[in-house]
Amino acid sequence: MWNLCVSKDTKAFCGEVGLFLPQLHTPNSPTGGSSWKRFWPVMHRNVRYNCRVIFLNRRILLIRPKMALANEGNYRELRWFTPWSRSRQTEEYFLPRMLQDLTKQETVPFGDAVLATRDTCIGSEICEELWTPHSPHVDMGLDGVEIFTNASGSHHVLRKAHARVDLVTMATTKNGGIYLLANQKGCDGDRLYYDGCAMIAMNGHIFAQGSQFSLDDVEVLTATLDLEDVRSYRAEISSRNLAASRVSPYPRVKVDFALSCHKDLLEPLSEPLEWKYHRPAEEISLGPACWLWDFLRRSQQAGFFLPLSGGVDSAATACLVYSLCRQVCEAVKNGNQEVLADVRTIVNQISYTPQDPRELCGRILTTCYMASENSSRETCNRATELAQQIGSHHIGLNIDPAVKAVVGIFSLVTGTSPLFAVQGGSSRENLALQNVQARIRMVVAYLFAQLSLWSRGARGGLLVLGSANVDESLLGYLTKYDCSSADINPIGGISKSDLRAFVQFCIERFQLPALQSILAAPATAELEPLTNGQVSQTDEEDMGMTYAELSVYGRLRKVAKTGPYSMFCRLLTMWGHICTPRQVAEKVKRFFSKYSANRHKMTTLTPAYHAESYSPDDNRFDLRPFLYHTGWPWQFRCIENQVLQLERREAQDLDGVD
Repeated sequence: MWNLCVSKDTKAFCGEVGLFLPQLHTPNSPTGGSSWKRFWPVMHRNVRYNCRVIFLNRRILLIRPKMALANEGNYRELRWFTPWSRSRQTEEYFLPRMLQDLTKQETVPFGDAVLATRDTCIGSEICEELWTPHSPHVDMGLDGVEIFTNASGSHHVLRKAHARVDLVTMATTKNGGIYLLANQKGCDGDRLYYDGCAMIAMNGHIFAQGSQFSLDDVEVLTATLDLEDVRSYRAEISSRNLAASRVSPYPRVKVDFALSCHKDLLEPLSEPLEWKYHRPAEEISLGPACWLWDFLRRSQQAGFFLPLSGGVDSAATACLVYSLCRQVCEAVKNGNQEVLADVRTIVNQISYTPQDPRELCGRILTTCYMASENSSRETCNRATELAQQIGSHHIGLNIDPAVKAVVGIFSLVTGTSPLFAVQGGSSRENLALQNVQARIRMVVAYLFAQLSLWSRGARGGLLVLGSANVDESLLGYLTKYDCSSADINPIGGISKSDLRAFVQFCIERFQLPALQSILAAPATAELEPLTNGQVSQTDEEDMGMTYAELSVYGRLRKVAKTGPYSMFCRLLTMWGHICTPRQVAEKVKRFFSKYSANRHKMTTLTPAYHAESYSPDDNRFDLRPFLYHTGWPWQFRCIENQVLQLERREAQDLDGVD
């Protein structure tokens, strides 16, 4: 019986005496990338491996190279490392001279081995290896390893915690054993946020749960478990014991150290617990807010600038900054000195102690409503009311003089004046007049981000926040280099439906009644002339599809890897009760035509928090071409042929009924 500890962020360790399994936390490492940063890059025989270095009392016990590298989605480990391919084999590694001086060792074991202490056997998995079809813990467990440690770099995606917990509990359900998962925490300096979720499990049950989102740099998790429970659990599984009798043995590194002692018999054991999951809306309130905090404190900027339109997307972004302020105040209240030092640096006041989230929000968030002649009074009022309730420094301005000046230059040069469609203009004129408003808002946003604090006698600049959701980005329903072009975008990987759920969560959790009217209003860009003072343009009408449909298209396109014809076949069964085959075909054609025509916009997307598995961000996650034939001639022809066959079959069935 012994006390088991695991920490997240900087290191994981076993036992009460210092058997350290370090993770490297170097967000600015010169080799770039993401998941591999938590570990030590080690050159062995001129090959670079991603390794875990295990040491005890200033001596290295084992260098364990990673055997399965993450090389899909957000990860490109094969750019930097080679996987160790010799299972259950070790070699001698000659330490550099500076390490020899420190450890008094000339060589150490390098390879796939386990640690044999006086009372147990400890094995190591590294991050991706837990997710592989045949994880190392399977064979290690069959060979008598009782404790598995995993220092992981698993980024946050909405609803992903369930997968992590299932993997760890199943690893110990089938084979018995104790599993320690320590996960990286914090922003990687790019689009990913590592959300912690450290845990300790034994024999299919969770015994300790770490926080999933926190501003603390390090968290230590403990549980007191009895190794005899592992042995008795395994002894009862006949199939496991038959497999264990045939398994090839692992090299064992003998360690003259015990994790337990006779006094431990008096220690009370930890009890299993039920894992507490965050709702997706709550995950949104925490994850992107922590990501924003890391970006703010690392960038050394003085806060954020947000164009606040009065719509759901920009309101959700403002609420994320307000959630950040709440978390900062809570962390300071709980005695987090690092957070206190960071916030004092940000506001440039060494004696400042944040207590009220609204007051802090007024210091670090500037919101701005940029009106034009096409803006309604309702959206202006909604933006102003929300800014008052969260406490942001709010600016109201009108961009019409700038718009007229830019359009005036065009008219002066060409002798022609473009008109909106409702005024008799063509679709090209109508689109150009909408885009010039959107792009001027981006220019104004950056001007105020750079100089608004200067105008108020304060130092520093502001990070410009974008607020385009993942569905609009997928379809390209945004203007290239408009106010969606920003420094960072905390909602760029979140669907419209999840954002609406998050805004409803904020109404209940943060008591922000201004969000009620924002939720109730139709989504609109307000770039076309009003009709009798009312909005005449809505986003879903412009797109020709609903946000709910866009989420379905996105998951089928990216997660299920469907093209136009495959998507059509899938949607026939999904939507067959509400749409005819012809209607399904038209929806699919409309989506792929617009998606392919706007795919080039993905190359300029603002770096966004990665929260969704169908993100169209081509800078890291979705490496598809951005030039397509928008007519999809072969695929659309296949769809049309299938529709005709289905319509003929339906007509024959009706004739048979007559």
